Amino acid sequence: MNERELLAAVDHLTHRDTGQLECGEPGHAAGHVCLNASGGPRLPGLLDAVSERYGRPRPLVRRGQSTQTPTERTGLPLLAPFGEHVREMYAWAYGSRWVGCGMVAADNGVRPVVVVAHRAAPALEELPEDASWVDRVVFVTGQDRELTHTVGWETTEAWLGTGLPGDYKQLVQIFGCGSFDGCLDMFLPNGPSGCLDIVEHALSMASWDNEDGNSLWAPHRLFPAPGGLLQWAGSEREDSFYWLTEGTDPDRWPILVTKEGYCDWIRFDGSTAEFVFRMLTDRRHPCSTARYFDAHWFMSYGQ
Repeated sequence: MNERELLAAVDHLTHRDTGQLECGEPGHAAGHVCLNASGGPRLPGLLDAVSERYGRPRPLVRRGQSTQTPTERTGLPLLAPFGEHVREMYAWAYGSRWVGCGMVAADNGVRPVVVVAHRAAPALEELPEDASWVDRVVFVTGQDRELTHTVGWETTEAWLGTGLPGDYKQLVQIFGCGSFDGCLDMFLPNGPSGCLDIVEHALSMASWDNEDGNSLWAPHRLFPAPGGLLQWAGSEREDSFYWLTEGTDPDRWPILVTKEGYCDWIRFDGSTAEFVFRMLTDRRHPCSTARYFDAHWFMSYGQ
């Protein structure tokens, strides 16, 4: 297969209505499909091509050495078909599928391979009752909590002139730049290409707000007006997610959601992490992705 054919096959196999994954390789069990990349593009080109569609990959094996203890939640289904023959493997999570690109040992040397494997949804009943909302988001997306991102919060909050919700800051430090379920994109301070900067966006949008009450956001005002709206995320469905910055405690700011027309507003009285968790898992949530995906993920952007 050439690169275009491989990407088309991957896109088909990650579709939610694909059905069972049955591999045609001799001796391979069900639950995955191997796509033959022999004679096609090299691994760096494959990684770049798949990353454009599914975000930044997580390394599972580099030069024959595992980067972590593989489990069902960290990409084991991509390694299982090849056993000790895996030389390199990189993984992407996408709904109920794993996508993998790597190199495996074969009779005639080492060859590139693309794999699409089943990805199980985590059992929510396994969550401890006292789990924080941040822990719940980490659990349901299968994110590696050991990979943290450094953020200069003092500088960010000084520029804004206000503190920010604590669990939002935790989410940013754990997840970095990217998208939940390929839908909700958080704004970050000094985020890499692909993420809006929460400070720059707030300062630039404030110039569009009218003091006479005729702004697009009426009856609300935009931050830094007292109690104004401060946007912290957006979505591919043209939803905008704001904190209503009323009161002195950012952890108690409610969330308001509106479409591009700014006509209807949905209010959520809960924390940022609770909002994200319920969006991912609750079909009744007004911005639910649980209606479309059984398993959830975070698509990382940037290098």
